[in-house]
Order: sequence, then structure tokens, then C-alpha cells
Amino acid sequence: MTMTAPEKQPGKQPDPPADERLLRTSPWKKLLGRPELGSVVGAVAVFVFFAIFADSFLRATSLATVLYAASTLGIMAVPVALLMIGGEFDLSAGVLVTSSALISSMFSYQMTANTWVGVGVSLLVTLAIGVFNGVMLTRTKLPSFIITLGTFLMLTGMNLGFTKLISGTVSTKSISDMEGFSSAKSVFASTITIGGIDFKITIIWWLALILVATWILLRTRAGNWIFAVGGDVDAARAVGVPVNKTKIGLYMGVAFGAWISGQHLLFSYDVVQSGEGVGNELIYIVAAVIGGCLITGGYGSAVGAAIGALIFGMTSKGIVFAEWNSDWFKFFLGAMLLLATLLNAWVRKRAEAIK
Repeated sequence: MTMTAPEKQPGKQPDPPADERLLRTSPWKKLLGRPELGSVVGAVAVFVFFAIFADSFLRATSLATVLYAASTLGIMAVPVALLMIGGEFDLSAGVLVTSSALISSMFSYQMTANTWVGVGVSLLVTLAIGVFNGVMLTRTKLPSFIITLGTFLMLTGMNLGFTKLISGTVSTKSISDMEGFSSAKSVFASTITIGGIDFKITIIWWLALILVATWILLRTRAGNWIFAVGGDVDAARAVGVPVNKTKIGLYMGVAFGAWISGQHLLFSYDVVQSGEGVGNELIYIVAAVIGGCLITGGYGSAVGAAIGALIFGMTSKGIVFAEWNSDWFKFFLGAMLLLATLLNAWVRKRAEAIK
């Protein structure tokens, strides 16, 4: 007996093929597709490691210290992660933090103005440097490595040169007795006491940046543009994505983070050393990569970069709490970078294999 295909009823159209975007995805597949998965695993491992080998690591005051260390890095790691998702780098980010602090301090001191005037001028100049990096990148078509390396060298020289020219030394003059210093310090470098534990306000800034960056990436058109230009810039331009504006905006985001970090540096210590910040740009990139950002762009998350910064904070302070030689810190950081990169690559392959 042979089976015959069911006859089509008159006027009835065949069912359309199911749209793969509407197919249900299992929680396991969603989990494997998250870019920050590897960093979460790494953070848990680091936490357990130091909880075992450092007796004081689990104290509330110690954890507050860890969060502070993570926040000072995370304030920069989050916008740097967005820039990397957009397919670019910024090697000037570390010294830009110092430049922001120097501009604020020296302008206030030389002009004998309210310190908030210096803070405002610093914001404008720092954002202008971000615009400079973005415009140079989009106009010249040179790699961001070359553009920002040039900016890094120029800022390093300007930080030292202008500081010695104006102050006569390699550090700025004290502005602690100037009007507006105490209020500015409360915004950028104050301490909040919760349950008898002191927390630095940079933790609040850090969490706010994480929320804003995550909202931009996942809930706005600009977030789609960032992923698009990082994944395939030519395809993004072909479908109408404003590539140049997106990249300039990302560099301005890094500059804004540098401004916040710079003001914290200034109002925490009152004076600024002109040579600070060199090398920190690599740590920001490491935190973003540990958090799941790809060097090639188009993949990553702000939350992952924040977790990468948290791993940095736990490692840097955990070594101290364990009373080990701090010279080993860079070794642990490099090892975590390699392990996180390998783990992230494995997770991505597994996620792609089960789609």
C-alpha cells in the first residue's frame, strides 16, 4: 500500500518556514553564548584561590579594598571594552588619565579659579583629545594602533613638558586650599560608610558606567552600530551605519572615563606626578580581553570588562593579603590573560557548534 501526499485544500497556502529568530533557545545555549562566561569562571576561581591562601581576604574591609582597586581600573576598562567591540584600540588611555588630572590642577592653580572651573576645562580638553583620536582615525584610515601610539607619545611629552614649564618640577602644586576643592573631592574621591565599612565613591562611578554601557550596547541603536562596525565595517557602512560618528563617539567615551579617573587621581592625592599612567592602557585592554572582548572586534560586553577589572582587583590585593612578593603580580596577570583568552575561544566554538 502506497502513501500519497495529502491533498492541498483549495485556498489554503502552505505553512511558511519557521523563522530561526523565533526559535526557542535553551538556557544552556544562551549561557554559552554570553561573552563574559569565561571571565565569570575565572573570577570564581581567583576568589576561591585567595579565599583559601589569604586568611584576611574574606574580611569585609579587605573586600572593600578589592572593590576599590577594581573600580579604579574598571572605570577605564568599560569604555575601552566598548571601543574594542567597535574594532579599535586606544594606547593613549593611560596617559590621558594623567593629562586630565594635570589640566584640572594646573588651570585651577594658575588662574586662581574655583577648582570646578579647572574640572570643567579638563572635561572639555579631554573630550577634545578623544575627538582628535577619532577624527584622525576616520580621516587618515591609519590603524588605531598607530594613531593612538602617536597620541600616547605626544601626551607623555606634553604632560612632562608643561608641568615642568608651569610648576618648575615634575608634579603639580597643591590646590587643597582652593575654593571648591572639598566639594569636588566629595564627588570624585570621597568615602561612603555602609555598615561600618568604608567604600570609595569610585565604586559608584564604576557601577554607573557598567549600567550605562550595558544599556547602550543592548538597548539602543548605537549599540547595534558598535557591534556592526566592529564585526564588518564595510558591511556596516553599506547598510547605513554612521561608521565615522560611531568610532568618534567611542573614543569620546574613553576620554570621558579618563576624565573621571583623572579627577579621582587629583582629588585623592591633591598633587599629580606628570609621569603617571604610562603602561596602564595595556592593563585596561587586558581587563577587556579577560572579560570576553575579541581583539578583532565585534564581540564582548561591558559586564565582562567589569568582571575582568574585578579579577585584577582580587589578584593585586590578594597577593598582598597572602603576603607574597608583589613582583609576581604581572606574572599572574599575564597567565590570566592567556587562560581567559583560551577559555573564551573554547566557549565561542562550543556556542557556535550547538547553534
